[in-house]
Amino acid sequence: MATNYELLDAGQRAIVDSAVQTYERVRPQLKNVTRDVLYTLRDIFADAEVTPLFITGRTKTVESFREKISRLDPPSEPGGEPTLKFPDPFRTLNDMVGVRVITKLPAENAAVANLIKRQRQTFDCRGDREKAIGSIESGTYGYSSRHLILRTLQNDVVRAYQAVFNPELPANGSYFFECQVRTIFAHAWSEIEHDIRFKSQDPRAWSPQFDRQFTATAAMLEVVEKEFAELHERYEAVRSYWDADAEGGEPLTPDRIRDVWRTLLPHVDRKVDDDWGWAAELLAAHGLVHTRQLVELLDAERITAVRKALDHRYSPGPDRLLDDLLLWQYGRGHIELTAEPADADQHSRRDSLERRLKQIDRFRLT
Repeated sequence: MATNYELLDAGQRAIVDSAVQTYERVRPQLKNVTRDVLYTLRDIFADAEVTPLFITGRTKTVESFREKISRLDPPSEPGGEPTLKFPDPFRTLNDMVGVRVITKLPAENAAVANLIKRQRQTFDCRGDREKAIGSIESGTYGYSSRHLILRTLQNDVVRAYQAVFNPELPANGSYFFECQVRTIFAHAWSEIEHDIRFKSQDPRAWSPQFDRQFTATAAMLEVVEKEFAELHERYEAVRSYWDADAEGGEPLTPDRIRDVWRTLLPHVDRKVDDDWGWAAELLAAHGLVHTRQLVELLDAERITAVRKALDHRYSPGPDRLLDDLLLWQYGRGHIELTAEPADADQHSRRDSLERRLKQIDRFRLT
């Protein structure tokens, strides 16, 4: 399988060879530009609220530059000859200098991109698009990446490059480069995919099965990203519950109890008739009226101990488990505050609580 360069005719090769010679000459200065924008971006995020995992950059290699500018466009009319896709690469290519900002979660991509775009005295954003080999619209899978086209402003390192590139033109310090923002999962996938699909040492070593495997792994990574995003959101919600001056101080309405319960114990939320109003009454009977107090009650070790002590024949729903947790925590006080009077004609709840409290006491003695 021939390379792009090998498919060119003599005239096209002459144009490509000339551009490559120029690129070889100026690439050392272009590496300085890469280093400068890389360090600038790292400084931007040094004290930012959103912190990327890492920021990396590269200057396109001579070999990669040659192969890219050797790409051909199909003939503009039937019977015509294909033409060079990048006949003037130094004007049209934006990826000779490339920077990648790698994040943990998809939601961070937007925050990172927006922060970069706000650096208007340093960079001018001339393009911002979501690039995906596979997209939701097409029903396929691939890696997703936010692509920014940035232009440096009054940059002295760029001026030094421009003086080498063409000393006869005034150096204005303006240079276009590409900044990709993507998650660590998308980064790993794209690097492996690029090495195998585009940078393989032997282009003939290809099989349709590779396409299937790349599609399958992209789908799995998308699921993993969503799971990690949900995990992060749940963690942030739970952490906020412990802040008594914020979420932790919110009153325990029935809806609030439901939301906190579903965040902390989503696996114990199967019944459609759970009475969250009754839950609020049970908690209020013990003076538990704020979110943090409920979170403290729903301690994982306490729940495990209650399950062992009562050995439920059926997995309890939220209403029953909450009742048992309060009984474990407050003992007879829970019975007196929430059950029928001892001399009532019907005292089925009191009887049930008495029986369960005996089980708890026996368990604690063992």
